[in-house]
Amino acid sequence: MAMKFPPFLRPFVALGFLALACGPGDEPIAPPDSGTSADAGTRTDAGSSVDAGDTVDSGTAVDAGSDVDAGSDVDAGSDVDAGSDDAGTAVDAGTSVDAGSTVDAGTSTDAGSATDAGSATDGGSETDAGTIDGPDSDGGVTQIRLMAANLTSGNGQSYDPGHGIRLMQGVDPDIVMIQEFNYKSNSVADIRAMVDTAFGTGFFYYREAGAQIPNGVISRYPIIESGEWTDTQVSNRDFAWARINIPGPRDLWVVSVHLLTSGSGVRNTEATNLVKFIKANVPNSDYLAIGGDFNTDSRSEACFTTFKQVVNTSSPYPADKNGNGGTNAGRSKPYDHVLVDDDLRQFQVSTVIGNSTFAGGLVLDSRVYTPISEISPVMNTDSGASNMQHMGVVKTYVTPNY
Repeated sequence: MAMKFPPFLRPFVALGFLALACGPGDEPIAPPDSGTSADAGTRTDAGSSVDAGDTVDSGTAVDAGSDVDAGSDVDAGSDVDAGSDDAGTAVDAGTSVDAGSTVDAGTSTDAGSATDAGSATDGGSETDAGTIDGPDSDGGVTQIRLMAANLTSGNGQSYDPGHGIRLMQGVDPDIVMIQEFNYKSNSVADIRAMVDTAFGTGFFYYREAGAQIPNGVISRYPIIESGEWTDTQVSNRDFAWARINIPGPRDLWVVSVHLLTSGSGVRNTEATNLVKFIKANVPNSDYLAIGGDFNTDSRSEACFTTFKQVVNTSSPYPADKNGNGGTNAGRSKPYDHVLVDDDLRQFQVSTVIGNSTFAGGLVLDSRVYTPISEISPVMNTDSGASNMQHMGVVKTYVTPNY
């Protein structure tokens, strides 16, 4: 028979059983804090408001994907070179708002602004890009492959058709000074997708804003400052620059240029202005590279004498498998260049791709490159694509990490 307690004892008995059931130290445990270090590397973190994926970033209406059509029929595919005055519109990428203002890239607070699509906070942190030494570093030295690339094709002065993307993939550069940096709608998402496809999700980039055919820089290593210096001779692009944190005590400053086709005198004026910007902004203790589409008819043009103030312009020069150094579509003129200062030039080495060696660097023409398998996924016809007006230029350097 069950024992019954008098009514006045029942509350005390219930409390006794409750104490026995819980025991000491069984208090409820709080859920983990969602802000602990466990989530510091999630995709949510990488896409914060300062990152490339936010709507504050460079894919805003200020970007080159505005109503100004980089791929209009005015100049695409005509006999006028992509770098001529034809390609320009009233939108001036070199206004005072673009170059050097607080909106400009390179400040400590503008990593995600409309001007800066690829600052150090964009495209992933240093740990996203691999290690700071990169894939070609052995702890003592780092191999850095530089490329000049005006490799657009089709009727839109863009990388949409894919020929230029394959050419860049095929030679696996670490840093690219790119011209006519247009892709699809030019939104942040589209430009990020192009970089991811051509190079990898860990690469950083900078693309000047407000330009019809913008210059830019793409880098395996973190871009810690970036921006544009005004090119007074043209209205549809400027000189895009980036300061890159390569392994070792020195940074590498690179400038992506697209000089005019209108004459050697104009190109020398552009060179004179760029040299002034470099002398005023780039420390002598850092490395310097200038690369891109110079549109030069010969290596004796006055602009090279001007550039000698800040970079080395002497031989050996890059060439293709047949020893041809021409980089225009007809392979008769040296349009495209990678030039570095004396400090970096001393570390130049042959460019080696597969079993092929190019002592002065490579002029990339898929039509003459053999075996084509060395530069997969490149197709033999890529360099001859419709309106492909330039060949890529590649040079290699091995820099000390100390």
